[in-house]
Amino acid sequence: MRTLVVDHPLVAHKLTVLRDKETDSPTFRSLADELVTLLAYEATRDVRVEAADIVTPVAPTTGIRLASPRPLVVPILRAGLGMLDGMMRLLPTAEVGFLGMVRNEETLEAVTYAERLPDDLTGRQCYVLDPMLATGGTLAAAIRFLVDRGADHITAVCLLAAPEGCERLEAELADLDIPVTVVTAAMDERLNDKGYIVPGLGDAGDRLYGIAAG
Repeated sequence: MRTLVVDHPLVAHKLTVLRDKETDSPTFRSLADELVTLLAYEATRDVRVEAADIVTPVAPTTGIRLASPRPLVVPILRAGLGMLDGMMRLLPTAEVGFLGMVRNEETLEAVTYAERLPDDLTGRQCYVLDPMLATGGTLAAAIRFLVDRGADHITAVCLLAAPEGCERLEAELADLDIPVTVVTAAMDERLNDKGYIVPGLGDAGDRLYGIAAG
């Protein structure tokens, strides 16, 4: 597994505002969208392409275009939805699937409650969107879910990551023989006793959409 922490002043600036507890939900959503687009630029460096012959206004030339099958972008519900527009801005022709996973707050294990994905992902590059790589359980389960359906190249885009989550992810996916990359804006210090990233930015879903009742 490869982990890439994107080192860029604009990434650091937007992340600082996201971390601030005074940042309201509309501002948080807007900045998260912008930040994901910056992360997506790095995350798509290995996107598969093929040669394309075209004619410019001056002369024929050969360029590149995205190869088939098209990449699949998979936000993990619900917080991953807040990253979708930013990712699709760079990959507008990608397909989108959805994976609903929730972390059991007692066991910290991921549970799948919904999915809308092709049954066969053979030969597909997948980009998984999950704001917080905390314990790593949810992301590991999501990646294995996609690989079990045939995906052969996985890139996870996260706003923040914790060392414990990356270590668990690497351990749980050690048996996979496909490329797995994590692209994140920052590697934070640690997890607290509740499994939250420190210093982190709080609960990404709550900050994107507000706290749901019940």
